Amino acid sequence: MISSRPPSAPQPRSPFPSATPAKPAPAVLESLAHGASVRLAGVRRAFKGGVVAIDGVNLEVGLGEFVALLGPSGCGKSTLLRLVAGLDQPDEGAVEVVGGGVAFVFQDAHLLPWRTVLENVALPLELAGIRAGDRLAEARAAIDEVGLGDASGRRPAELSGGMRMRVSLARALVTRPRLLLLDEPFAALDELTRHRLDDQLRALWLAQGMTVLFVTHSITEAAYLAQRAIVFSSRPARTVADVPVDLGRERGPAIRTEASFARATRVLFDALEQAGA
Repeated sequence: MISSRPPSAPQPRSPFPSATPAKPAPAVLESLAHGASVRLAGVRRAFKGGVVAIDGVNLEVGLGEFVALLGPSGCGKSTLLRLVAGLDQPDEGAVEVVGGGVAFVFQDAHLLPWRTVLENVALPLELAGIRAGDRLAEARAAIDEVGLGDASGRRPAELSGGMRMRVSLARALVTRPRLLLLDEPFAALDELTRHRLDDQLRALWLAQGMTVLFVTHSITEAAYLAQRAIVFSSRPARTVADVPVDLGRERGPAIRTEASFARATRVLFDALEQAGA
């Protein structure tokens, strides 16, 4: 399941664009110079039964930043992503996304089993009313970006878990979002596949310049991918630390064996211990 909305002036967000008469591919699909900005101020979200998921969270994310969200299981990280996406509303405080174009990659790929890879990736553009020729061309380009060009005619049952998540990522990228939200998308994969997808995601971020909020429980994944890591406390989520990851913008797999990487992961480990993980 992917939540996609073409860039526009700030307005109430919806998980899917409204269907409209067929039209040509718009400027939404052009390459972007930068992403969206995100601001949370005093955000609180409680659920029935008195469960408070988030309380007093303040967060600012700049244009084109890659930010990892770390914290104990069940602390409210996924709830925070849903608030940013506009899939839920805070009880207190404000959530602001400036720059439009939000896409969401969930923990499960949620592909439609009767559709091919190409048809699944083209779905957000179909819902947006983009005419068939244009949406299929954009979908093929997104599929190529995640390295699945030879699998566009397959159905989900014919794909490995890693391939299904790459299709999910392509479906999120097909609208060229300015803000990409990912909720532990690679958590169920083996370590080698996870590393490869981390590399692919980082390369796409560098190429397209979107803002990324990435929920993970992996300290090493956060250190490898992100420019900053926000560490949250046990539920209700409160910000414990905002940790810069000073490993340079360009990173390759070899950095995982370097002393600087070990130091970065140690800082995050200590922050998580403080958070009560």
